[in-house]
Amino acid sequence: MGEWWHRNIVEPGKLPLLLALTAFVLTFVVTRVVTRLIRAGKGPFGNVEAGGVHIHHVIPGVVLTVIGGFAAVAGGRQGFGPALAAVVFGIGAGLVLDEFALILHLDDVYWSEAGRQSVEVVVLTAALVGLVLAGFTPFGVDGVSQGESQDRTNVILTVAGNFLFSLLALAKGKARLAVFGVIVPVIALIGAVRLARPGSPWARRFYAHRPRARAKARLRAYRHDRRWSGPRRIVQDWIGGRPDPR
Repeated sequence: MGEWWHRNIVEPGKLPLLLALTAFVLTFVVTRVVTRLIRAGKGPFGNVEAGGVHIHHVIPGVVLTVIGGFAAVAGGRQGFGPALAAVVFGIGAGLVLDEFALILHLDDVYWSEAGRQSVEVVVLTAALVGLVLAGFTPFGVDGVSQGESQDRTNVILTVAGNFLFSLLALAKGKARLAVFGVIVPVIALIGAVRLARPGSPWARRFYAHRPRARAKARLRAYRHDRRWSGPRRIVQDWIGGRPDPR
């Protein structure tokens, strides 16, 4: 175990990334537990206010993210300093993204339906960082052999091709596949070759005069949403809490 740890985590300089990811996830979990207790009126916790103004935890999150980020840039990849900076950055990022929906809407939508976006962004961020920690490199450069990596042309073509797949997936309204495809190119390829979602830029441009394609796209999107919206809502409610009824 010690040899594996040194070879796969310490030697490649991934310890700060692992510490940041761990701090990020733990901060989000603890924050959600505390906010749900406050919402239920249980425990010793309460909202923080100053001069009658509710201080959202995104505020200390921004401060910690800035401190941790600059400290990490100023430090190296080994030693106590970079590890501490990674933890501070992870804590700050967890606090900030837990209130991502508030920043997006510029409104206190934490316990509303729109607040689910915070949970989705946190899960997406944790998954992407986990993939990078596992050894995946953006745009598939990890799939290039050592000999090919010495040829800049092959690297450029690989990055450009995989970037194009991600753009196509995004244009077809498949944002999640496009984001994950940045790390795992084959995922973006799936989104790029499949039918576009209704209302996406691709559908508006290329399905405008193809009624059969539009109908097929609507039917496929309806079936997909009907199949996955329920389980996704259950998971989001379990992680972040059930939104307030409208």
